[in-house]
Amino acid sequence: MITKVKGTYDLLFDETRRWQALEQKVRKIFEVYNYSEIRTPIMEYSKVFHRETEQSEMVTKETYNFLDRSDRELTLRPEGTAGVIRSYVENKLYVNQDVSKFYYMGPNFRYERPQKGRYRQFSQFGIEAVGSDSPYLDIEVVSLAYETIKRLGLKGVRVRINTLGDAESRKNYQEILVDHFSKHKETLCEDCQKRIDKNPLRILDCKIDKDHIALQTAPVPAEHLTPAAHERYMLVLKGLNEANIPYETAPKLVRGLDYYSHTVFEIEADIEGFGAQNVLGGGGCYQKLVQELGGPDLSGIGFAFGMERLLLALEAEDISLIDEDKLDAYILTFDNKDSLVSTTLLNQLRSNDIKAEMNYMNRNFKGQLKQAIKQNASYLLILGEEEIKNQMITIKNTKTETQETIPNKIVVKHLKELLKK
Repeated sequence: MITKVKGTYDLLFDETRRWQALEQKVRKIFEVYNYSEIRTPIMEYSKVFHRETEQSEMVTKETYNFLDRSDRELTLRPEGTAGVIRSYVENKLYVNQDVSKFYYMGPNFRYERPQKGRYRQFSQFGIEAVGSDSPYLDIEVVSLAYETIKRLGLKGVRVRINTLGDAESRKNYQEILVDHFSKHKETLCEDCQKRIDKNPLRILDCKIDKDHIALQTAPVPAEHLTPAAHERYMLVLKGLNEANIPYETAPKLVRGLDYYSHTVFEIEADIEGFGAQNVLGGGGCYQKLVQELGGPDLSGIGFAFGMERLLLALEAEDISLIDEDKLDAYILTFDNKDSLVSTTLLNQLRSNDIKAEMNYMNRNFKGQLKQAIKQNASYLLILGEEEIKNQMITIKNTKTETQETIPNKIVVKHLKELLKK
């Protein structure tokens, strides 16, 4: 037997319906905010992700990279933003001189240790708003992230927020971090020792040294902002207050990717059994990513949520997004030789958007009835010898057990009227 690849999974039946319900719910929310769906390739040229300025652990250690038959370096996308921005630049969407708003959903790939809610192939949904550096766009995007999780029914939804400042703020802050971490270099993990000179901001996100005294006492970005960056951050916080969005400032929050600047944030909720691991997703601003991928000097902001983790959270809180799955009608016959009559009727029903099914397994009448009940059929359409002879059909309501026999030429119209009740 050939099994699925480690770190992947199959979606079957009810589980697929849970995913579809989540996707449909999220799409409706995003479209209310005037975001349009974008679909980008699962694989990109490696340089889309492996940029000189991107030294995050996700890119340096976790990407799936390969050469195609023409020796071109390709990477399975590990996150959604870079591919969206590549498409934005390649298709010159910036010529509109307006904010471009996208949402996306689909699989990503990272070579991680598989565990509950974390896979090597995983799915995310997210948004990107590109073309403006306005703090009011930050407020919209953070509000949308908060509103998305709240509308899914989770309780205690709140925002954790920080700022990394503008380019000047970040440059000054990195110099301060280099000085601070250099004093602790010998006791930091091997990766963090290398990061001191390359990218000291990444040390704040280290999982190995998270309890190290150097991280506990490290300076925070908000204390080293330029006046303009500070004013911008205060405006964003004021906007969240005005929108009645609960938040807490998180001075050492930096997120996991190097392209972020200004606002960065995460969304948490109260989830049974998740404990402190209650972060569902997050995002932030980026000022140089468009330019790094060949476009003009434009800013953007976005966020992403892991769908596997979110579905686990909904399950833990006993929240279902799907309506009860049921058939409108199930066709029953007393003799399998009448299956051609059933097939003709089935096609008529489905052509009129009536969800119907019939027997394909040569079951007797009792077996067909069991199957109809199992599939939660609202009505039974019974084709007995007399019904077929007289071109009639017996319709039985499975809930009330009332039944009537009508001419088969009006069954579609009559059944549609019954289903409206």
